[in-house]
Amino acid sequence: MLILIVVLTGATLLLGYANKARCVGPQFDAQGRSEPDYDIRVDRDVCYSDIQYLWLGRDIDKHVFPFVSGSITPEGQLQGGTVEYPVLTGMLMWAGALFAGNDGQFLLASALIMAPFGLFTGWILGRLARWRALVWALGPPLVLYAFHNWDLPVVACAVAAVFVMNGWRTDRPLVDRGVIASVLLALGFAFKLYPGAFVLPLALYVLTMSRPGRLDWRGAIRVAVAAVVTVVLVNLPFALAGYTGWRASFTFQEMRKVDLTTNSIWYWGFRPESEPDNVAFQHLVNWLSPTLVLLSFVVAAAVGWWRWRRDGVYPWVGVSAAMLCGFLLLHKVHSPQYTLWLLPFFVLLAVPWRWVVSYLIVDIVMGIGIFRWFYALKTGVGVGISEGIWAQAVAVGVWGRAALLVVLFVVFLTIPDRLASIRRARTAEVSESVL
Repeated sequence: MLILIVVLTGATLLLGYANKARCVGPQFDAQGRSEPDYDIRVDRDVCYSDIQYLWLGRDIDKHVFPFVSGSITPEGQLQGGTVEYPVLTGMLMWAGALFAGNDGQFLLASALIMAPFGLFTGWILGRLARWRALVWALGPPLVLYAFHNWDLPVVACAVAAVFVMNGWRTDRPLVDRGVIASVLLALGFAFKLYPGAFVLPLALYVLTMSRPGRLDWRGAIRVAVAAVVTVVLVNLPFALAGYTGWRASFTFQEMRKVDLTTNSIWYWGFRPESEPDNVAFQHLVNWLSPTLVLLSFVVAAAVGWWRWRRDGVYPWVGVSAAMLCGFLLLHKVHSPQYTLWLLPFFVLLAVPWRWVVSYLIVDIVMGIGIFRWFYALKTGVGVGISEGIWAQAVAVGVWGRAALLVVLFVVFLTIPDRLASIRRARTAEVSESVL
């Protein structure tokens, strides 16, 4: 069963690469950019990839080592090797470009580097959820987004953390496994930030479950400290070697404005005030969005605490999934590939199939519609909501996805923890074998 899931994941990854490779070549200009008509094809043919696009504009094509000599201009333009992602993703980008001479070779090398992470994720999900892992192995998001950006490694880190807590060495103390899982989440943070939020519910899980009958504060602190130390150790060499370039990646995200490309409710829900040149609105979103995201985290963690008081188990995986929903809904940017972050939770938790299928359908509508609408904007045909199907697809995608994220936030916090039941059964088996 596991072999089949990994093989099917590999086949889907090949389709994902083939989908993006449609934008490569057949010729290349002096800078290694695909031609002809690259800017038109990426939207018209729905084969755009951040990997291919960022071959130019971040000194990746010049093989500059990331961050250490970089900076950001007052206008928000990154230069000198700094990229807009955390340090481990920056290293992936640099590694993928080492032997590349054009954007097509960069896409291929990056896909080869990341594919093992996608296969590893499929294997873990198969171990934890058996046939339900087909949602990952055969899911449309893997075709659309596996090589859209550098997200497969961070997903692998998050899923591996769940595996450590639920499917690996159940004979080891819970705190020890919690520390290892926390390190994995911290490594994920160094790829794409979001797994760092899951350290909170993980620590609460260790706090409440490590010593039945009393709270294990020391164990919870060990989990939190492990994450902090890992993040510091990974980032410190870059910060010391070139603080300006390292800090610039965070400054870029702080300066990023809500606009047409962010695909978030902040842009579409506040038209026309949400134009990028509306300084007052952009300033409002810059503090309101993260405030609401953090509030959603607090609500999710609090509901998890209530679940523990009621059921005796802190549902840290469900709380993590709900936190992710809060982030996806309320953050000022919602990039298409973020669906890959959510997809494993459809596998790990017993989410009713109607919600899984609904989200995947809306995601396909959005994932195709947004680029076809960008093409309409470039050609001036079918731009308005009443003029063409692609503008309507974007509206359905943005608001359908937002509504489903609200539903999923509730679902993740209320469904039974299937992994907890499996974990208790395996722990009982280990105890019986010892006796």
